[in-house]
Amino acid sequence: MKRFLIAGTNSGCGKTTVVCAVLSALKARGITPTAFKCGPDYIDPMFHRAVSDIRAYNLDPFFFDAYGLRAHLASHAGEISVIEGAMGYYDGIVASDEASAYTVARETNTPVILIVSAKAAGNSLCAVIEGFLRHRKDSHIAGVIFNDAGASRYYDLQIIAEKAGLRAYGYMPRKDEWSMPSRHLGLLKTDEIAGLSATLSALGTQAEQSLDIDGLIALSKTAPKLPVTSKTERIHTKQIRLAVARDEAFCFLYEENLELLRELGCELVFFSPLHDNAIPANINGLYLCGGYPELYKQVLSKNTSMRESIRAMLESGLPTIAEGGGFMYLHDHLDGVNMCGVIHGAAFETPRLQRFGYIELTAERDNMLCKAGGSIRSQEFHYWDSDAPGEAFTARKAGRDVLYSCIHATDTLHAGFPHLYFPANPNVAERFVERMARYEG
Repeated sequence: MKRFLIAGTNSGCGKTTVVCAVLSALKARGITPTAFKCGPDYIDPMFHRAVSDIRAYNLDPFFFDAYGLRAHLASHAGEISVIEGAMGYYDGIVASDEASAYTVARETNTPVILIVSAKAAGNSLCAVIEGFLRHRKDSHIAGVIFNDAGASRYYDLQIIAEKAGLRAYGYMPRKDEWSMPSRHLGLLKTDEIAGLSATLSALGTQAEQSLDIDGLIALSKTAPKLPVTSKTERIHTKQIRLAVARDEAFCFLYEENLELLRELGCELVFFSPLHDNAIPANINGLYLCGGYPELYKQVLSKNTSMRESIRAMLESGLPTIAEGGGFMYLHDHLDGVNMCGVIHGAAFETPRLQRFGYIELTAERDNMLCKAGGSIRSQEFHYWDSDAPGEAFTARKAGRDVLYSCIHATDTLHAGFPHLYFPANPNVAERFVERMARYEG
């Protein structure tokens, strides 16, 4: 159960760059790490997986209680588990540290390395480090890595860290070619950055030169053991074929969702709404995940056979989950171009973020995934909106008394902007699989 968590003072301090550098250095040493991302982020795990195809998962303190966090981490642990924090270390729901990276470290008893940008700062960094270390008595912060620093400054930075009460585990210099540009709430997709493999390799080489990799490995060994849980038993012996959209336009998939569906008896049949002519044959269900359909709207619209195939299958009662970008794809129109025509309305771009964060969904009536009054924890983030968002569920924003209607839900359809995380709602996944088992298309 060797592990450590790399946290940051704030968003944009270089956590993902440092994590990718560490993962690459570990791989180069012949160590097989597993990466985790605190929170519901889809994109950072894509970068983690790009480091020689390592396994990467989410570790979300809103979706899991304390035991769930420990069990999920233990059941997916690698030779060394490297956990990346989200936002700033203590940034949680509203003005609290609830569901923060600190929550993950506390509940899993994991040592933490704090990433601090040394750009345009000197001894004042001591106050920053001391503040993070002392903000909570059980901060779990064991060391610091300085980002945006050079070799000529590192001696002084080590002294600053020691004065603040922490060990320095090295530094990473700033190079523009290593930066990972932002898009909306996350990073660009991995296939959008030319030469990513070479960049990740260079990061690993730099990490061996300027990070204390031996020290990080030693630190990982100080973490205590965690409980191990058994896998979910299959609920159906019948082979259930689930068509799962996966391509450039539809790429926001939790690996854990796919794992749980397989454990429940599903054969996952991946297909591309962009490039294939029709939905796969002989299927029992459809999963349209989120992504960037707005970037490929013309190609999606011109693929008439695929759109007609999906519409016909849904009209036949094919059990379907569509979330985020998959929900927009089902509309009559997306930014003025034709889509599948299942949701009668239009999806359109807005100038600002519409929904962001954790929510609790309550069903207004019986539907495929739960009974009336049933509750599902979820999350959403989108700049785009719909003039037909649905009203089958009421969403309550976590930590705030903010309510709104969302989602189209029937006995065979669940479609809306909120994203589902099945390990937090295993009964939801089970009901979906049970409904697929009854489909006689």
